Amino acid sequence: MQVRTRHTPAFGVARVILGPGEAVQARGESMFASSFGLTEVAGGRKAPSVFTAPKEGGWLDLAPAGAGDVYPLEFDGRTGWCIARHAVLARPASVRADSWPGLQAMFGAEHGFLEHYSGTGPLVLACAGPVDQFQLAAGELISVRPGHLLAYPDSVQCRLRALDPSGQQSIRTGEGLMIDFAGPGTLLVQARKSR
Repeated sequence: MQVRTRHTPAFGVARVILGPGEAVQARGESMFASSFGLTEVAGGRKAPSVFTAPKEGGWLDLAPAGAGDVYPLEFDGRTGWCIARHAVLARPASVRADSWPGLQAMFGAEHGFLEHYSGTGPLVLACAGPVDQFQLAAGELISVRPGHLLAYPDSVQCRLRALDPSGQQSIRTGEGLMIDFAGPGTLLVQARKSR
């Protein structure tokens, strides 16, 4: 699977190029055009669809529901990534969603505003705005509001804290919270707050 982007950063489109018989999981409503012969197996109301290329291969164009960017994040098989919930636009079978002790420690039994992925290949992210990439040096600290966080690798240390201990906070949405990160590593944020 290969990914090419266009119309970024305001109205990003991801063209996913598939080899013969290759498949990709994506939000069904995000696909607006494809090469002839591509098949779709609908995943249901909340589940993603699976798009499969015919024997000669094919492509599909995907776009998020609203304005914003698309960002292909390449997985190398060694490092997992924590991704903002609902940011995944498309993924191959070689990239899987999984449980990760770091998120369980952060959120407990609750489903928080992050999901964990690992594997190999490109994961296509839908972003509310242009993507900023921060390269953190060893010991460098940065704080990010959860609504702007897009992704960070397992190698980056993080801590969740309340902006105002007496104010309202939500583990599910990130409301009233801040995340502190410590390098080394890469941090991806979106310039606009996710919906």
